[in-house]
Amino acid sequence: MESPTATPGEPTRQHRLAARMTWTYRTAWWLARLSARWIYRTRIEHVEHIPAVGPVILASNHASLADPPLIGGSVPRAVNFLARDTLFDIPLLGWYIRKLNAVPVNREGGGGAGLKAILDRLQGGAAILLFPEGTRTHDGRLRPARSGIGLTVIKSGAPVVPIRLHGTFEAWGRHQRLPGRGRFRVVVGEPLQFEALRAEARTCDKERLKAIYQEVADTIMAKIAEL
Repeated sequence: MESPTATPGEPTRQHRLAARMTWTYRTAWWLARLSARWIYRTRIEHVEHIPAVGPVILASNHASLADPPLIGGSVPRAVNFLARDTLFDIPLLGWYIRKLNAVPVNREGGGGAGLKAILDRLQGGAAILLFPEGTRTHDGRLRPARSGIGLTVIKSGAPVVPIRLHGTFEAWGRHQRLPGRGRFRVVVGEPLQFEALRAEARTCDKERLKAIYQEVADTIMAKIAEL
């Protein structure tokens, strides 16, 4: 069977730049970092587990709209985020989120294009943030992981760094229209490689391949739960 591992071409200049901090990104990074420190007294643990350069998938639990800027301000390198593709058509906002390395994703069904965009960014050496649960928790508890992140991990070959966010649901969960007060804690786990499953995925049948995607997703979520 043909290998499912992606073999993207030479990364474009745009994709290589997505691995760096532009002036716009750096300004937003400082604002997010200072806000997290001053308002929410955020504690960041073991950020040294995140590679300083090269492709990496940051996999975090998702409890609040505060999660992406909190992680972005906690990580000492540029992070690429997923954003609904229609947002890029809005004047000024579209320009701004492009400067923040947002990746356009069609939530109505263009999964293939979204995956290609993610793989292109990783091929360019970027860090990208993914939420294995797919959506924010309704009650503060961790949700089961979806297989989509497993597919991305297998095809990209990039290491995965699990991250657990504490306190964001209590401060700004789905039940709150406006953010409240609280304390945040960001715990970073050790990188996961999945080399054995990637090797198996090159030759297994389609049924086993689907199981591998879910196994990877479940393993990532279990690691997040331990943090």
